[in-house]
Amino acid sequence: MEIKGKKAEVLIPEDQIREKVKLLGKAISKDFKYEELLVIGVLKGSFIFMADLVRQIEGKVYVDFMQVSSYHTEMESSGEVIFVKDITTDIKNKNVLIVDDIIDTGRTLKALVEALNQREPAQLKTCVLLDKKERREVDFDADYVGFVIPDRFVVGYGLDWAEEGRNLKDIYAVED
Repeated sequence: MEIKGKKAEVLIPEDQIREKVKLLGKAISKDFKYEELLVIGVLKGSFIFMADLVRQIEGKVYVDFMQVSSYHTEMESSGEVIFVKDITTDIKNKNVLIVDDIIDTGRTLKALVEALNQREPAQLKTCVLLDKKERREVDFDADYVGFVIPDRFVVGYGLDWAEEGRNLKDIYAVED
């Protein structure tokens, strides 16, 4: 397959994604003891993963979304996370799960956790579909991880390349 003129190969097929999402949903349900849970999706990349995941979580599930940026107008991350769209839900004394598509440097997810912890949730955990451990720059790991992947550019299942490829059912690694 080609994406934007570059060769791409399936890294994680749709059936493996589906099975992993079921397992994550079971683990989250068990850990939160089937209590009320607010699931916060980090836009835009997490929306497909989050939609599939919340259908696997048992108990009362509420959803909200936020969008963050650490790039501003630069090509490289500034390390400072800006809330482009904040959640609309008060999370004080609530069980909260942040869902993101991928963690690499760890800076964004760590900053989100620090910011949301100031709002005094009862519990705050994180879930990512993909983890590029090789790229970690800060000491932070997600509580729930679907797949640990190599340091390759990926697209599909919500992840994009300049807004293209989100609708692909598999996750593809794009050639450099």
